[in-house]
Amino acid sequence: MSALEIVNRDPASQARTGRLKLARGTVRTPAFVPLATKGSVKSLTPDDVTGLGFDMVLGNTFHLMLSPGPERIKDFGGLAEFMRWPGPVITDSGGFQVFSMGHGTVADEVKGRRSKPEASQGQGRILAIEEQGVRFRSYVDGSEMFMGPETSMEIQAALGSDIALVFDECTPFHVTRDYTARSTERTHRWLDRCLEWHSANGPQEQLVYSIVQGGVYEDLRRESAAAVASRATGGIAIGGSLGADKAQMYEVVSWATDELDRTAGERPRHLLGIGEVDDLIRGVELGIDTFDCAMPTRLARHGTAMAPRPEKRWRLDLTHATGRDDHGPLVEGCECPCCAAGFSRAYLHYLVKAREFTVMRLLTLHNLYFVVKLMERLRLAIDEGDLPAVAAALRAGAAPWEA
Repeated sequence: MSALEIVNRDPASQARTGRLKLARGTVRTPAFVPLATKGSVKSLTPDDVTGLGFDMVLGNTFHLMLSPGPERIKDFGGLAEFMRWPGPVITDSGGFQVFSMGHGTVADEVKGRRSKPEASQGQGRILAIEEQGVRFRSYVDGSEMFMGPETSMEIQAALGSDIALVFDECTPFHVTRDYTARSTERTHRWLDRCLEWHSANGPQEQLVYSIVQGGVYEDLRRESAAAVASRATGGIAIGGSLGADKAQMYEVVSWATDELDRTAGERPRHLLGIGEVDDLIRGVELGIDTFDCAMPTRLARHGTAMAPRPEKRWRLDLTHATGRDDHGPLVEGCECPCCAAGFSRAYLHYLVKAREFTVMRLLTLHNLYFVVKLMERLRLAIDEGDLPAVAAALRAGAAPWEA
């Protein structure tokens, strides 16, 4: 039986609302999942995050493996207990971080950047990609380390997450079709090894999600979606490079969700690393149940607030001098802890320029509030049968609480 109880469906798209029932609680879907990369949503406490309305957070297997280590976290009862988070936790496999050391991040690909200089000096780089797994150097101390399917699952078992993602290769955009095909086939073999290890050793209450790969090639994406759906997993994630632009990304995701509708329609779906406002709206329309992304918190750390400004990619850059005398809030009508307390754009601009830590916390609260209200509005629209109109209003620049 699926952990996802589907409540309502939108007749005009693949969108659906539901309740994802996990060991530590229920997640209202579709939902955005904030990153607690190293055991903390940056600058916030667990009470802050639950107070904003989030049901689940994501921990990073790769970083937590390097420090403080899975054994220490297990000794404290798992990641949720260690960080005092009261709800469900999803952990990634570590594959994205491992392979980013060799291929670079998606942003690096799009902007044509190469690996950082320290990678060539023996810090944080891949040594070998083999059938057994990946050997790499730790970015912490340069020591040689190994991660494979069994390693990843063992670490995630120690972390005690509600959802564990299988170990996969996150193939980048710039590699050849032949490489993508071979990598995807290896990811499927690694999936079977992850499931075998988890069946023998993993926590019974922990769901395992498989991951669709296949790059930007329709046949490979569809074949991968069918392959992972044929395995008895608790859910399915969509990963890898999704294209050179948004139009291609939406097309690539649609290939996967079309296949999943036919082969695993009741199982929950997670879209990895996607969180822009327009991408969340389109992802919901394509039938995605949960999303994760560093974008809201990363923007906050760089002095940028989320705002209903589609012409500016839903961003308000407080580093610009135009805001230094602005008495208004970040967004009119916003009831986040920052706006509701009356902090002006001028004050926040001053804090950004002064590099005060307070502004990172205030903007993080605001950005995550904006995202959680967006997801609440999309859920309500699906339940009430007016998703097309609400989605159009949001894309046109309506605030989530006004659409």
